[in-house]
Amino acid sequence: MSVLVVTGTGTDVGKTAVTAAIAAAHIAHGERVAVLKPAQTGAAGHAPGDIDEIVRLVPGVTGCELARYPEPLAPEAAARRSGLGEVSCALAARVVAELVRHYDLVLVEGAGGLLVRMAGDGTTLADLASAVAAPVLIVSSAGLGTLNATALTAEALRSRGLACLGVVIGQWPATPGTAELCNLTDLPVIAGAPVLGALPEGITGHPPARFAAWATAGLAPSLGGTFEHTAFTQQHTSWGAVRS
Repeated sequence: MSVLVVTGTGTDVGKTAVTAAIAAAHIAHGERVAVLKPAQTGAAGHAPGDIDEIVRLVPGVTGCELARYPEPLAPEAAARRSGLGEVSCALAARVVAELVRHYDLVLVEGAGGLLVRMAGDGTTLADLASAVAAPVLIVSSAGLGTLNATALTAEALRSRGLACLGVVIGQWPATPGTAELCNLTDLPVIAGAPVLGALPEGITGHPPARFAAWATAGLAPSLGGTFEHTAFTQQHTSWGAVRS
């Protein structure tokens, strides 16, 4: 796997934390990693964006941002309203191809969800994943509503012939409730793909060394870590039963 596309079931589900964690885990194994954000929205001028956050958390990673727009909208809408140029799927694919020549792993972090429009021609992150022949990782929330959103994203991937590598829970709460505990079991079923990790809430507030340690613990071996879904589920459901 030289390219991995990271999408979310929506906004604020932890895509940037998961992308940074994967980068940190692979760099810890001695790999060269680049992260591409085709379009950053909701960041004006020199305000920090997702790539800045990833570079802050992961020493040694290379970050690349193709465009930024001030309003927190879908890239196509943000570009149209700002009068700034769009990022086409073709351009993003060319940049990915160039990065692959120099890095062991290229991570592509989308904006919003899988089918958010990148440009006026209707292309989406799904089209970019197809263009670069890359698997897609779904970042999901932990609680209520995540099953439907994850199922829809996984179904959209299958309908387009795209490989779903798995699901990572982007913000696992310190005190999970019944919905979160049930979702640990149900997410791989409705996604038709394994749960490949769960990162704790607030992980991006840690300094880089601590962040890297949490990244390793929160990601499965296929993503560079030591997470094991069955053990994690048993640990938390047992604790939940004791609490109740």
